[in-house]
Order: sequence, then C-alpha cells, then structure tokens
Amino acid sequence: MTTQQFPANFLWGGATAANQLEGAYQTDGKGLSLPDVLPAGKQRMQIVNQPDFDFSIDEQKYFYPNHLGIDHYHHFKEDIALFAEMGFKCYRFSIAWSRIFPNGDDAQPNEAGLKFYDALIAECLKYQIEPVITISHYEMPLHLVKQYGGWKNKKLIDFYEKFARTVLTRYYKQVKYWMTFNEINSAAHFPIMSQGLAAANGANDKKNIFQAWHNQFVSSAKAVKIGHELDANLQIGCMILYATTYSYDANPVNQVATMKANQENNFFCADVQVRGHYPAYTQSLLAKYNLQFTDLDYTTEELELLAHYPVDYIGFSYYMSSVEEVTQKDHESVNGNLMGGVRNPFLKTSDWGWQIDPDGLRIALNQLYDRYQKPLFIVENGLGAHDKLDANNYVVDDYRIDYLRQHIQAIGQALADGVDVMGYTPWGCIDLVSASTGEMSKRYGFIYVDVDDQGQGTFKRYKKKSFNWYQQVIASNGANLD
Repeated sequence: MTTQQFPANFLWGGATAANQLEGAYQTDGKGLSLPDVLPAGKQRMQIVNQPDFDFSIDEQKYFYPNHLGIDHYHHFKEDIALFAEMGFKCYRFSIAWSRIFPNGDDAQPNEAGLKFYDALIAECLKYQIEPVITISHYEMPLHLVKQYGGWKNKKLIDFYEKFARTVLTRYYKQVKYWMTFNEINSAAHFPIMSQGLAAANGANDKKNIFQAWHNQFVSSAKAVKIGHELDANLQIGCMILYATTYSYDANPVNQVATMKANQENNFFCADVQVRGHYPAYTQSLLAKYNLQFTDLDYTTEELELLAHYPVDYIGFSYYMSSVEEVTQKDHESVNGNLMGGVRNPFLKTSDWGWQIDPDGLRIALNQLYDRYQKPLFIVENGLGAHDKLDANNYVVDDYRIDYLRQHIQAIGQALADGVDVMGYTPWGCIDLVSASTGEMSKRYGFIYVDVDDQGQGTFKRYKKKSFNWYQQVIASNGANLD
C-alpha cells in the first residue's frame, strides 16, 4: 500500500508506438518507414550497424516483425475497448510519419492515413480516454534516411515542421497532450532508432549525432510554437530516456564520472529543450569527442527559437538504473540489450538483463523536478518478460504486478517528496514488437496477443492477471496496490 494520495486528475494509462503495433505497413498509402527494414532477433542492432547495411528490404533473408506488429490497424477498436475496461484515463500512442507523408518530403499529406488517426482518436474520446500523442517515436519515412541521410541533414527540420503542423492542426481540438520526439537522448547509445543514423550513413562520427540533435531541438521548438499558436493551453513536452546513475563507490574519480555520465546521458537533451539553451558543460561534452560547438551548423535565429519555445513538461521512460565505475575493470557486468554495464550487487535483473530498481524511479523524479521545476510524466515503465499462456488462455504474471507495484509506490513517495507528477503510462500496455530486438517474446502488456517471433498466431487478445490488478489500481487512484 502507498500512503501518498495521488492527485485526483492523475493520468493513469498505457503507452505504445505506431511502428511496434500497427502493422499494415503498406496499407492505405503508407510508405516504408525505417523500422520496416529492421530485421527480427537479438542481433537486430548488430546487423543494422554493419558498415554495408543499406536500409533495403531483403524478404528472402530476413523476417521483418514491424510489418505485422499486432495488427492494431485492424484491431484498434477492440484494443481501445480493452483499455477502457481497465479504466485508462489516457493512452499514449504515436502517429506514424510515413502514414501521413509516405516519403517524408511529399507535397501533400496522405488523407487515408489521417483518417485512420481520426478514427483512433475518436475511439479514445468515446471512452473519455485522453490521447497523449508522440509526434515522432522511433519512426521516420525510409526515404528521408536513404535520400537525405537522416536527422544529420538540416532539410529534415522543414519536413518535420510540415508533419507536425499537419497533425497538430488536424487534432489540436481533440488532443491536449503531445510530445515531440521519443527518447531523444537515446541517440547517445543507439542513433538508428531516433536519428536514422547507422554506421553506413554516419553514426560513428559524433559530429553527426550532435548535429542531428540540434536539428531535432529546433524542430521540437517549431512544434511547440505551432501548437501554442493553435491553442495556448496545449501541453507539448519533450521525452527522454532516464536511467538513474550511481557511482560504484565513494571514490571521487567515480563520482566525477557519474556527474559526467548524467550530463551526457540524462540531462543534455532535456537541458536544451526545457531551459531553452545549451548548458554550460556543452563545450566540455563536445571536447570529449574532439569537437567544438562551432563545428555544428546552426544559426542565431535557431538559438533564439530554442529560447522562446521550451517544452511545457518532461515525459520520460524509466526501466532501470546504471552504475559508473572507471577505476577498475574486473567487476561483474550485466548484459542488458541496448544498455549493459557494471552489475549493481543490490539489484535483480529482468530476463533481458535490465537492473530492476524502483527506488531509482523516486530518485529520478526528484532529480528531474529539482533541476527543472516542470511537471513530469512517466510515459514508459514496465517489465519485459517471457509470458506463457496456460491451458485457460491466461497469463499469471505476478512478476509484472510486483514490478509495477513497487514502481507505483516509488511514485507515491516522490509525490510525498513534493514532486509534480502528471501521470503514469506503463510501456506496452498490450504486447507489441520489441524495438530493441524485434521480438514478440519480450512481452510487457496487460493484454497477451497470440503472435510469436515469426509472426505466427491467431492475433487474439487475452487478459493477463495484471489486467485486473491494474484495473483496481486505477479505480482506487493508486490506493489499492494489493
């Protein structure tokens, strides 16, 4: 039980991404997107980062799970009804850029794609579920990667602005909450997802990563400007990946390393988008990669835009914490996909090697709120696990309930600490394709979807034990966590 009362307007819900659940990858005029050429399996990132990876589809060599997702495109009414049954106050999803502008540089938007989101948003509102829309969530038209080289190209600012203006103008009367980019800071570790950069088109040159970030910062500010001109009450946030970072010990050398890691991994992108300017440590960070700020392509007008249009709130994902240790190299490690590192001896790990740390969420909330004094929205958190249907088509996922219970308790403690928390949307509220591995077997949802790693199955939806548990959590506004 948590003793802290959650605010009456707390936004309980769940989160997904278009490219991981919609499927229908070329239906109704949709163009190919970057995830449509990402193969399945734990070697997904290694394959993408081979220097000869050419962003093309080879149907004979690979299976592409994002093509199918969980076929939400044809099941969305059923899925939203299940979310409503759980009592969702909000639903975070993304709009596939390649459904609206199939190539990214098209003169006119694809009306059939817009009509799909018309229907999806209407279905949410039918159940009084607030849509929370991520404009760009690890998805971009493949043409923008192949023709323009991804986000390192400043031309993408104009393409994104057109996309953002199109969807904001279409939906601002129905949708109050928006986010500009998903986990924008993740490019520090895997730029393919958010920037469209792999080894073959410049990911190994850190100048490209920082240039892409700058272009995204400018694009985010333009989206805030557009949104606020449409309706000053729109809430447009940034979204970062946050991994609370500890020093392995009290050695000052490790403490300095932890400070630097926090600056680069947790704070840099938020500092620019929330404060409206590059932080004082920018030059020090760039110097680490033998760069200077003047190496980047920017204008005074762009810096002024950042200053005038910061975001309204901070959305963030929290799955795990990490450890900094630079004084010796013989510690046990964890082999988490995407993000491994030194093992914290006080923590357990998930099936995929991510260190489970609910206290780290309380720390994250306090660190972010102390630093920025802006409302916080936990828009991803959850446990990926090997769920199995039993003979009754039921999943007893007590491990997930335990994980979520502890993290919700941590939110309650942060609220008691004085942190302003808007809401909580656990990741993958319905099973979907894993972004990092392209697997269906890495399941997060309250709802089991009968499809396997090869895309085989009935695609039927089944409630897990956690479905009913989360239903009572929402009904009690976080008071009943048993």
